[in-house]
Amino acid sequence: MPLTQELLAELHNYQGRNPRPADFDAYWDAALRELDATDPQPELVPSKELSPRNSEAFDLWFTGVGGARVYARYLRPKNRAEGGADGKCPALLQFHGYAGSSQRFLSKLVYSGEGFCVAALDARGQGGRSEDNSTVRGTTYMGHIVRGIDDPDPRKLLFRQIFLDTAQLARVLMRFEEVDPERLGVIGCSQGGGLGLACAALEPRIKRAVIGAPFLCDYRRVWETDRAVDAYGELGHYFYNFDPKHERADQIFTRLGYVDCQHLAPRIKAQVQFYTGLMDTITPPHTQFAAYNKITSPKELVVYPATGHDVPFECDQSLQFLLGL
Repeated sequence: MPLTQELLAELHNYQGRNPRPADFDAYWDAALRELDATDPQPELVPSKELSPRNSEAFDLWFTGVGGARVYARYLRPKNRAEGGADGKCPALLQFHGYAGSSQRFLSKLVYSGEGFCVAALDARGQGGRSEDNSTVRGTTYMGHIVRGIDDPDPRKLLFRQIFLDTAQLARVLMRFEEVDPERLGVIGCSQGGGLGLACAALEPRIKRAVIGAPFLCDYRRVWETDRAVDAYGELGHYFYNFDPKHERADQIFTRLGYVDCQHLAPRIKAQVQFYTGLMDTITPPHTQFAAYNKITSPKELVVYPATGHDVPFECDQSLQFLLGL
């Protein structure tokens, strides 16, 4: 049997190594109640960057948990008469890679040209415009996975707030008069893939999700296989400086379990198209399958045996999948 088939058989049986906190469900149920109590106060400002012929471009601002003003680029088709019932359009949420941003409007025009309203989030504290107003005890150096890891309150984990921002953005879009709230999708790769999983888990009205090589999954497996480098390098930095004897390893990985997408995956109701490269050294395949194997909704796996982290997740196949919204 070819090595690829042996590896795939192992991957399909893999259930993850990172611990799931005992109060995981209560943690996220309380987080969603906080989100319910947060008025998003959306604001649309016509973009000064671009005036496309067939779409309208906006800077979208909304309020996330803790009062932060969060930014997304937003495009909607100018001609929405054929969008569906009452001229409403399907909507797509787009999430970027770690430390990146929503980038330019140009990369979203293919979707608005196909009749989607498109919102691309800037994750808090990364390369875009969103406000990071969080305060935590302990180190904030070398990455967002460890931001809040030493705070007595696990609600201070920054990725908790970022995950909730994805759900808040979905809620904002569903209230726009041009959006059909029954036809929402998400798309992203790497960190964007992890945020797509989180968004679909925390907002069960998401109908379709294109997930590429997701980050933020199965941290302990990353550490145990010496892959705490590159995007996960902050884990190595943290242990080296703050727990060099690994006396608190169980405690640390359990804390990270609150923001491990594999544990959120069972909440997903959306139909999922999942892209993975078996040569990925940035987000190793086992960590990705820890999440994929826990998705219980309809799902499709697209495997590239000789591809690394740069999987072609935005392709004809994924667009056709999203056109089913």
